[in-house]
Amino acid sequence: MKKIGLLYVKGALPVFENFGNLPTHIVKENGLLNGKKAHEALDGLIIPGGSIIESQSVSDTLKSEIRKMEKAGKFILGMCSGFQLLANKIDIGRRSPCPIEREGMGILDVSFQPMIGTDRVEAEILDNSFLTEGMTGEKVKGFHCHTYGLIEGDAQPLFLSNVKRTDYQNNPRKILSGVKNDEGNVIGTMVHGCLDENKALVDNILKFIDATEEDILEIKDKNKELLAKIKGEMGIDTNIHAEYSKTASETENIPKTLMIASTGSDSGKTFITTGIVGVLRKRGYKVGVLKVGPDIRDIVPSLYLNKENMEKFSSIQIGGLGWMDLKEILEELKHQNYGIVFIEGVMSAFTGMLNEKTPFSSAEIAKAADIPVIMVSSCSKGGIETAAIDIVGHIETMNKIGVKTSGVILNRVYDKSISKVASSFITEKTNVNVIGEIPKIKMTERGNTPEVEIKLEEFCLNAMEAVEEHLNVTEILEMAKIPEFKGYLSHEDILRSFK
Repeated sequence: MKKIGLLYVKGALPVFENFGNLPTHIVKENGLLNGKKAHEALDGLIIPGGSIIESQSVSDTLKSEIRKMEKAGKFILGMCSGFQLLANKIDIGRRSPCPIEREGMGILDVSFQPMIGTDRVEAEILDNSFLTEGMTGEKVKGFHCHTYGLIEGDAQPLFLSNVKRTDYQNNPRKILSGVKNDEGNVIGTMVHGCLDENKALVDNILKFIDATEEDILEIKDKNKELLAKIKGEMGIDTNIHAEYSKTASETENIPKTLMIASTGSDSGKTFITTGIVGVLRKRGYKVGVLKVGPDIRDIVPSLYLNKENMEKFSSIQIGGLGWMDLKEILEELKHQNYGIVFIEGVMSAFTGMLNEKTPFSSAEIAKAADIPVIMVSSCSKGGIETAAIDIVGHIETMNKIGVKTSGVILNRVYDKSISKVASSFITEKTNVNVIGEIPKIKMTERGNTPEVEIKLEEFCLNAMEAVEEHLNVTEILEMAKIPEFKGYLSHEDILRSFK
C-alpha cells in the first residue's frame, strides 16, 4: 500500500487538522517506520504545525531522512511550524529588541520574521506543484494560526493569502503564505486546513503518488487506525494515555459550558484552561475548547493535550472579529458529542464592553447565553491585595449586567498568609468562593506563553500538574451549565446597567 508519513515529535500538532485524512504512519525522532528508514518506506511526508521550532525536537537523524526524501523526489508538505522547519531561519524574538533566530533545514529558501495571523483566509494559487497541479489562479480556503508568519526569501511563491488583520491591527492585504522548491516536490504553507477544506489538493497528492482506487481505500482505513492511536495519547511522548468515556448524554443537545475569564491579560487564563482540559481529558472526558475573539493561538495548548481539531466554531466573534457568531456556534456544538465545553475569555472580561459594537467583550458573550464564569486574577503585577480588589470590582460589575460568577482563582500566589486574608475578603464582599490558589510555576524562560514563544510539552504538563494539585476539577464541572442563547445586550442596555 501507499504510505504517507506524519511527523510525530514533541511540539507537533498531529490532530490540529486532519490533513485530508491522508497520513497512514507516524514518523518519530529515530526516522524509522517499522524498523525501516523513512525515506525508503514512505511515499510522502506531512510535517504539522505546533512548536516544533521552539521545542527543537527534530533530531539530526530525522533531518537526514527528510533530506533524503527531498532528493528522492518524494513529496514533503510542511504546515506552519513544519514549513518553518524546512526554511533557512526563524526569528522567534517577537518581544525582543533584537532577533532571536533558530536555524531551519534550508530546504526552502525563505526565512521567517514575527507577524501574528489568526484569520480564516482564502489563498490564491500561483503555480503548479504536486499539491496544486492544474489549479493556478484558483483559490483555496483555510486559516492562519501563527506568531512568526512574515515570509522573506527567494523560494518560488505558491500561495498568496487574503488577510484582514495581522499583529492585532486591521490591515487588509495579500501576503505570501506558501512556497515550493525548484523541483516542486517540497512545499511549505501557512494555510492550515487547506487539505481538509479543498478536496482538489488531496486528489493532487494522491495522483502524484500514483494511488489506485484500492490504494485510496487502504489509505482511508489506515488513517482511521492512525487517528485512533494518536488520540489515545495526550500530547506527544508523554506516556499519558486516556480513552474517551464521558461524552455528552443523549438528553443534552448542547453540552454544559463554562467560561474562564479574568481581570486582564497575562492573568493565566490559557495556563489554567489548558490544565483543566488536560485533567478532564485524562479522566476520559471529550472536552471542547473555544476562544472569545480571534486569537485562537491561546487554545492551541489545550488542543495539543486534548488531540482535538481547531474547528470553524473555535473562535467566537466579537465586534466582527473572530470566526463564527455565538448563536451559530451553539448550534454546531449540538453535533460534537462533547462532555463539556470551556470558553477562554479575551483580556479582561470587560475589555471592549463600552464599544458601540456588540458584543465586544467576554462578559457580553457570557450574558448572551447565560454561561457561568470562573474569574481569574494574577497576583504577580499589583500584588495579592490588588488582585483581590480587582476581582471584587469585576464580580460586582458582572452582577450588574446579569452574569453569574461561580468561582474565583487567584493565580501566581506568592504568600499564603496574604492570600488567605484576600480570599476571605473576596468571599465576604461577593459571596463567591475562591476555589483555588495557584502559586508561581517555574518554567523555562521564553517557554511559557503563546504570545511570545511556547514549548507546548513543558507548558501543558506544568499546567496539568498545577491544576491537579491546586484545583478541584469535580467542583469545576459542577459549575458548568447548558447554555441557552438569549440575545446580546445593546450598547444602551450596558450603559443603563451602571446607572
